[in-house]
Amino acid sequence: MRIARTRARTAAGPRGAAGPTAATALGCLCALLLTACAGSPDPASPKNGDAPPTALSGLAGAERHAVPHGTGSHTPDDFNGDGLRDLVLDDLVKPAADSHGDDAGIGIVYGSATRGLDPSVRQLLSARANAAKSGDTLPSAFDAEASCDLDRDGFTDLIVATDPPYNGIGRPPVPLQILFGSPAGLTGKAVTLRIPDRARFGNEWPDHPVCGDFDGDRKPDLAVTASAGRLSFLRGPFTRDGRPHAAGGTIPGAGPALSAPEPRADTDKDGYDDLVYTTLPHEPGTAGKGTLLLGTPDGPARPGGAYRFRAPAGKLPAAPLRTAKGSGSSAATSGAETTLLQRYGDFDGDKKPDTVVRTHRGETADLIALYPAATPDRPLITFTSALFTAG
Repeated sequence: MRIARTRARTAAGPRGAAGPTAATALGCLCALLLTACAGSPDPASPKNGDAPPTALSGLAGAERHAVPHGTGSHTPDDFNGDGLRDLVLDDLVKPAADSHGDDAGIGIVYGSATRGLDPSVRQLLSARANAAKSGDTLPSAFDAEASCDLDRDGFTDLIVATDPPYNGIGRPPVPLQILFGSPAGLTGKAVTLRIPDRARFGNEWPDHPVCGDFDGDRKPDLAVTASAGRLSFLRGPFTRDGRPHAAGGTIPGAGPALSAPEPRADTDKDGYDDLVYTTLPHEPGTAGKGTLLLGTPDGPARPGGAYRFRAPAGKLPAAPLRTAKGSGSSAATSGAETTLLQRYGDFDGDKKPDTVVRTHRGETADLIALYPAATPDRPLITFTSALFTAG
């Protein structure tokens, strides 16, 4: 449910502008992308007398502002509880000089009441700064997997996949961690998800976490894969040390990958969220086939038959990549790929689903664009994930 954006947004002011190193990195990226460099046309400029939308392009969000403190909400993906939806970004682009380096981590772009997203209000989450240790070892992987308000405090939490050390003998440790939301957003250290022994089966990594109210008690639950076609059903709410309210034995009849149905988690409208299992992980926004598990008072345990994920009708809009010389889009997008980041989220508060896409060229250049439902052919805002790694 989307909460009306009635509260005024206040920011504490800049936390510091990008220094010379950041400026150099952004300048190099400018030679590849750019809609915001001098001489490059803004893709959201007025056409035929239309009033220009409130837009940012490319590097215009390079400055950084503090995350505004919220008081809690029921809005999905609202990590700071201000009633505005936020965006999670994995696979951030890398500087060209370090194109083979480790992933930087997870980027969070916070919501804006005027333009849907505000890249100047952002956080970089990394294993070094935010992950829990496994013994004395920090994980190197830190990838966003799912989000929901697991402890029911009004601030969305993030479930993250890591890679704790494992020698291949016996049952592996749980690689999933929870980073809890707060009035300041996602801050502090994550905690490891606690899966009781009775809720585990076999020696495969617990994976593919899916949030939902599978037992119909209006409290957030988690489903994660076990082994041999079984799943672990963890009843919420969860404690701040990562423990579920309850968990029984594993549920049979699931495949190796789990997903939530789209766009409604409760496919048959019976008050219980449902689950889809597939042979391979489902990529959001793509067509695919799976098998439905219907929610019940005992969790996602009732077979529901075949399920089909449907791709968006028509062609995805592309983030308007351009070259430094301002050449046409066909030359600029040669070799570029567009992927869907968000299809069903309402970022601008009009209670209609917006579309967020990312167009990238390799691992060193990308542009993210938010297309509101009201103007699906013109982005409201564009920015690059290089903002997270440049300073």
